[in-house]
Amino acid sequence: MVQELVLNNGVTMPALGLGVFQSPPEETAAAVETALKAGYRHVDTAAAYRNERQVGEGLRRSGLPRDEVFIETKVWVSDYGYDETLHAFDKATRKLGVDRLDLLILHQPATDRFERTIAAYKALEKLLSDGRVRAIGVSNFMRAHLDELLARTDIVPAVNQIELHPYFAQPDVQKADAEHGILTQAWSPIGGITFYPGWGEERRNVLQDPTIATIATAHGKTPAQVMLRWQLQHGRSAIPKSTNPGRIAENFDVFDFELTTDQMAQIDALDTGVRNGPDPDVPRPAMFDMVIPED
Repeated sequence: MVQELVLNNGVTMPALGLGVFQSPPEETAAAVETALKAGYRHVDTAAAYRNERQVGEGLRRSGLPRDEVFIETKVWVSDYGYDETLHAFDKATRKLGVDRLDLLILHQPATDRFERTIAAYKALEKLLSDGRVRAIGVSNFMRAHLDELLARTDIVPAVNQIELHPYFAQPDVQKADAEHGILTQAWSPIGGITFYPGWGEERRNVLQDPTIATIATAHGKTPAQVMLRWQLQHGRSAIPKSTNPGRIAENFDVFDFELTTDQMAQIDALDTGVRNGPDPDVPRPAMFDMVIPED
């Protein structure tokens, strides 16, 4: 089963996708092939992940027709600007080995160079009007970023991909997205960022939360499956990442149970309001200036 979501331009997108953030290039092609054979039909990558080429290789290895897999990627900040972003599309499609992208989004608002962000988004609008992408969007945009973008561009983003898990649900951003018909897509949907090595040992691991564990036991499921089910029942897209074949399959096995209203509310109540990933309002010039290779 593949649960579909309808974007604001009528394009349908599988709600659950495979994420490949921090997936080593040498493991990415196999992970994508494994996921597609397990039933996934949506893969999320990014220029900054340095594994677009391997995503394309995994797609070809799967033997699936191109039009059966929804491919989403992101433009990195160093390629912002109108002409630069048009060229970023060329780089991405060349690496992926495809002619058209299903969803192309801006990776960061990049508040220290927002004029370039606006120009980059206008390039996305051009790619959409030319039929080279089927939908466009943004990532890590907060309400204020969305307000300025919408005031200065013509097409409402189809998707806003943000950090979203039970410990950090970003209700105001979700509300802003809903007000404009933008689909909220969760990165770190099972709270992976709460336990990545080197990201702060003081962080609480959402996978070990006792409330989620109790709900998981009641359904004979894992905490990760419960969190993904919570995302889907809220009408969001989620892109869990893994290169482990067992976990890839586990993360897709979430369509045969349903959380109760009370269980959904219990998980909603876990929100701490504490961000674990980078703050989109804080410029990171050294990171933003990272050059994306041509090939």
